Amino acid sequence: MIGQINNTNSVWIAQELNNIGVKVVHMTTVSDEESAILESLTSAEKRADLVFITGGLGPTKDDITKKCFASFLNVPLVMDEKVLDQVSTFFSVRGKQLSELNKLQALVPKGCFVIENKNGTAPGMWMKKNKTVFVSMPGVPYEMKLMMTNIVLPKIKAENQLPFIYHKTILTQGIGESVIAEMISDWEDSLADKNIKLAYLPQPGMVRLRLSSSGKKEEVKRSVDAESEILINKLKKFVFGIEDYGAPTPKLEEIISQLLRSKNETLSLAESCSGGFITSLITAIPGASEIFKGAIVPYNNIAKHELVNVNKEIFDTVGAVSKECVEQLARHTRELFHSDYSIAVSGIAGPGGATAEKPVGLVWVAISDENGVYSKEFRFGDDRQRNITMTSSAALHFLIKHIEKKRV
Repeated sequence: MIGQINNTNSVWIAQELNNIGVKVVHMTTVSDEESAILESLTSAEKRADLVFITGGLGPTKDDITKKCFASFLNVPLVMDEKVLDQVSTFFSVRGKQLSELNKLQALVPKGCFVIENKNGTAPGMWMKKNKTVFVSMPGVPYEMKLMMTNIVLPKIKAENQLPFIYHKTILTQGIGESVIAEMISDWEDSLADKNIKLAYLPQPGMVRLRLSSSGKKEEVKRSVDAESEILINKLKKFVFGIEDYGAPTPKLEEIISQLLRSKNETLSLAESCSGGFITSLITAIPGASEIFKGAIVPYNNIAKHELVNVNKEIFDTVGAVSKECVEQLARHTRELFHSDYSIAVSGIAGPGGATAEKPVGLVWVAISDENGVYSKEFRFGDDRQRNITMTSSAALHFLIKHIEKKRV
């Protein structure tokens, strides 16, 4: 509640539930106060068939979830001998003494289905109140995940007839969500009749467009796949990938790596305003040395001239943030590293350094290959870190589209 811990449990649980056909309607983070917990459980019962609770099951005084859980269910806590044996074994195999405090871990609400914890001492608890099932599990991720995978998810599937839920996410770069919305407005309006929902998921450097539906597996997949193809065609020049639900989002640098590896080609970089950020993305990929020749960060004009041989006259006429400068940077960097492709970027990241003609967020990107040099101007915002991130995304996407067009 004070921002020290990220609630990654809810994200993981939601993905696993979606994968088996359970629709998630609400997520809540609750303080360690009895009134807040009881109020949250009462509200959850009114809106859901399944309620999942993680955390607060330890033996210390600040862990009050189990006590509140029993109070909400209006049942006493009782000692479960099987759980007590498991807790005793957990400590004995580690050469530790079982304390009176640790024995309290074996207390569970009377009548609950106990979920075994093979990775810790706090058991999970499955209990039904009226028509709602409540599942309480430890907050430690590796303990909770094993319970969910081995016991909770199979039990949910066995006891319920679940629909098939399908998500397909189209990844775009170089276009804002409001512009996308205008471009696809009529098509988006038609989705409701097909039981498909579209979600806009913007982040710096990209907008993810997620199509979702539920029902019979074959019909749902066919319908969503068909609409995703229409969406891709409408936004073709901005699309760089497709994300499978629950899988990591494809990264621009990974796509670049795959494209270069497929033809045994290489890349080099000249980064001014991005300060080596693109290089860090590329070199984070295992085996990057196979496709990456090297980089240079000519951050001021002296470095651009002395290290990359940019003509001094450019600085006095059009300046370092210009088409002429990045094109020379790209061409000379490719020659310096003997790579198949090079990317050069130069811009005004901010907050200082801007003029009326060249505002903060102005960036030039150039690509060089054996056929020539290709450049493009971008205008981002006034936040320095965001500009660096968006410059990197724009530069990588520019190269992806260039290579794809070249290979058609």
